[in-house]
Amino acid sequence: MDRPFTQRKIRQLIKSVTLLRHNCLAFESKHAAEVAAVAAGHRRSARNLLHYLALRQHDIRGLQEDLSSLGLSSLGRLEAHTLATMNAVLKTLHQLIDQPPPEIGKDEAPVDFVSGPKLLREHTERLLGPTPVKQVVRVMVTMPTEAAHDPNLVRDLLCAGMNIMRINCAHDGPETWAAMVANLRAAEQVLGKSCRVIADLSGPKLRTGGIAPLDRVVKFKPRRACDGTVLTPVRIWLTPADAPAKAPDCAAGQLLIRGDLLAHAQPGCTVEIEEYRGRKRYLTIPENVDGSCCVESDRTLYVGESATVTLWDKEGRHVAQGRVGSVPPAVEPLLLRCGESLILTRWAEPGYPAQLDPDGQILEPARISCSLEAAFKSVKCGEQVWMDDGKIGGVVRTVSENEIAIEITYAQPTGSKLRAKKGINLPDTALNIPAMSHKDFSDLDAVFPLIDMVALSFVHRPEDIYALESRLDDLDGQHLGVVIKIENRAAFERLPELLLAALRSPPVGVMVARGDLAVEVGFDRLAEVQEQILWLCEAAHVPVIWATQVLEELAKTGRPSRSEVTDAAMSGRAECVMLNKGPFIVDATTFLVGVIGTMDDHQSKKSSMLRRLHVSKMDQDCR
Repeated sequence: MDRPFTQRKIRQLIKSVTLLRHNCLAFESKHAAEVAAVAAGHRRSARNLLHYLALRQHDIRGLQEDLSSLGLSSLGRLEAHTLATMNAVLKTLHQLIDQPPPEIGKDEAPVDFVSGPKLLREHTERLLGPTPVKQVVRVMVTMPTEAAHDPNLVRDLLCAGMNIMRINCAHDGPETWAAMVANLRAAEQVLGKSCRVIADLSGPKLRTGGIAPLDRVVKFKPRRACDGTVLTPVRIWLTPADAPAKAPDCAAGQLLIRGDLLAHAQPGCTVEIEEYRGRKRYLTIPENVDGSCCVESDRTLYVGESATVTLWDKEGRHVAQGRVGSVPPAVEPLLLRCGESLILTRWAEPGYPAQLDPDGQILEPARISCSLEAAFKSVKCGEQVWMDDGKIGGVVRTVSENEIAIEITYAQPTGSKLRAKKGINLPDTALNIPAMSHKDFSDLDAVFPLIDMVALSFVHRPEDIYALESRLDDLDGQHLGVVIKIENRAAFERLPELLLAALRSPPVGVMVARGDLAVEVGFDRLAEVQEQILWLCEAAHVPVIWATQVLEELAKTGRPSRSEVTDAAMSGRAECVMLNKGPFIVDATTFLVGVIGTMDDHQSKKSSMLRRLHVSKMDQDCR
């Protein structure tokens, strides 16, 4: 490339970058009122966010390639210091053609390459606590109910690397939450560690209602291999109905037996159970413990309430007879297929499956209630409906005051099962409802003395944040952090407004609730959307919590999948990663701490960190 052409190209680049810089300053000026409303210590962050938003209103990919060809910054990692990066590029471009750089005001760039990332670290520490010793990224763990009465579980989690305890207010209650935190404080004293507590308000989430029970039947099923071979017989605890004993952990369930049959039971005796389907099952008693005993079956049993139970001795002689006591009602999920209809009802009446004629034709579609009455005032024909985390999808066909008729357009080829209390997402619907319900206000009052921050669910607009902050003011809780959960399309599309609103009363953070968000924006867009949330929050110097299904397979089964290990590594680009509960949650916490601790050496936000690689030594022994 000859010099005249190089100079001409550089002048064009100067013109392009100067115009972008002007647009950034103009956009800040346009939103001066919003910046003035932000807390004084966060106005630099608000200004930087506006500069970044102004830049991202343009497609600058061609400009980036040209800047990279000159060995300059491509403006691809300027989130935390937008204007400072542009000013530095302009200065270098002018030097390349021996021209003095433009005059830049002292306070024009609110942050620079040092102060921008520093603000993010400071805001993160204020909200999420001190930086952990082993890794930069914090680990948040959702508490199971067991954490209230098992102090060892909480201690083990804290020892494994938990930095934040999450109380999910959709479950349990104030007494249980207080016991969880009491166990945490005791563990902190023993281990000499500190851990913050967040209360996640449940919000007015749409869910399916109950389903009418078919009958009072309990099912016992042995564990089988894929070819049907029994791997583990099912163990059933038989115990007197009038004085039931606690079932051992190995039992899959229990049957309450009326009468004195169990008083005569001895090892080697046979129990004959009249099954719900009319067949009889014969089970041998291997042991007898204080009038209760465990029996095993390598076949599936369906046992109904009041079923006859007969005891036979080793010689086959009749000993005693009794009946099965109270059995919980059996509830079958609704089976929905593509092309069929589902009626959502306003009233909290039990749902039921489709009614069929003798030829199997549908006489009346399946019905189930919806937990949120406001949906019936907002939903319109043609809008999408997704249920059970996107497993079932449909389109609204008709809407009346009390019913919404949905045509099922997405389900498994053989049909998908819809159960009670499953989430409903309406990504196309503008729901005009507040984020905090009466339950949320009550839960916040109860949990307020225990926590360091509160997560706000179902956020749609800045007014939702103001309502929470007003309640915190009433409780004298201005010191508590606020975490905005981005779990619906409206929250994502209004994220800049939500950030500016939350920055009025810091500390503030953002949780990417990827489960509901994926359903709302579409699974094909989730990767792009979560990246955009990370970029905008870094520009506002607001910490991000990466949530939903992180190492879920490991937490549930004890073994991670390959894809979720990669996801866990990617989560290190946020400031905090959230794990959900599961039987192997301590193992999952230990594993996650190791993964993100390793990735800290390789990745910082969008930037690759080039530490020394052992694999780069080509002459090493490959044994």
